[in-house]
Amino acid sequence: MDRLDAMHVLIAVVDAGSLSAAARRLGMPLATVSRKVNDLESHLKTRLLTRSTRQLTLTEAGESYVAACRRILDEVGEAERAATGEYRAPRGELAITAPVVFGRLHVLPVVAEFLAQFPEIGVRLMLADSVVNLLEDHVDAAVRIGELPDSALVATRVGTMRRVVCASPAYLAQHGTPAHPDDLAAHACIASNGFSSARAWTFRVGKETISPPLRSRLLLNTPEAAIDAALLGIGLTRVLSYQVAAAVREGKLALVLEDFEPPAWPVSLVHAGQAPLPLKLRAFLDFAAPRLRARLEAVRLGKGGV
Repeated sequence: MDRLDAMHVLIAVVDAGSLSAAARRLGMPLATVSRKVNDLESHLKTRLLTRSTRQLTLTEAGESYVAACRRILDEVGEAERAATGEYRAPRGELAITAPVVFGRLHVLPVVAEFLAQFPEIGVRLMLADSVVNLLEDHVDAAVRIGELPDSALVATRVGTMRRVVCASPAYLAQHGTPAHPDDLAAHACIASNGFSSARAWTFRVGKETISPPLRSRLLLNTPEAAIDAALLGIGLTRVLSYQVAAAVREGKLALVLEDFEPPAWPVSLVHAGQAPLPLKLRAFLDFAAPRLRARLEAVRLGKGGV
């Protein structure tokens, strides 16, 4: 039995939540995954997992053993990277994730510059609006928009992002420009399942936060579609400022209710904070952070942030 390989499979089973899910993630037959776990339990002469038809849980012995396995595999990985010279020269592959549109508009150009400067590093860029678990999905760094929950992740703020309400000049000319969030009740609103709630928009009035009633005439599942609808003059929509920067600059959309916007959200570059930090990751963080700051500053819209 290859004990390190069996440890890797066991961790995959625990992280995936089932043998079958781990088999799919590893690209390995289910029978092979089951056999490797059974062989490990036989070698240790103890049960590591409690299996039922609905769930798979670690035994008390399994919990301590899996924690030790994670440490051992991390140390082996670090030793191998040091032996191959990864800590002496930036090389290897980086996995990076970012929101879809922000990643396409701002992260991808930075990655292109990075690849040109570091020819021995490859990048796997995953664009997804869902939050990717860095450890479970083996991701080195992520760009996150919004307040970060308390965690062990290390975050570097690279800017802020406004939540803006906008509409086409034609719509505002026909229906008037709202002067206060309460005026939205008399307007057609376009809601989307994006970074803001589809059913409630929050605003800051003095020191208070309010959520005025909305008349959502159109509900869409992406902010990009909501922006297209706003360009067609259907109504007002709320999105993140970078998503409409070009349309506002070209006069195709106009911002409203700027005095009542909620506090801007932070934009952060995050990583798991492993030590020692691989040189390829340190190189990317040092390269990307100032360039993302510059790009966010360049798309600043009006007062109060990006």
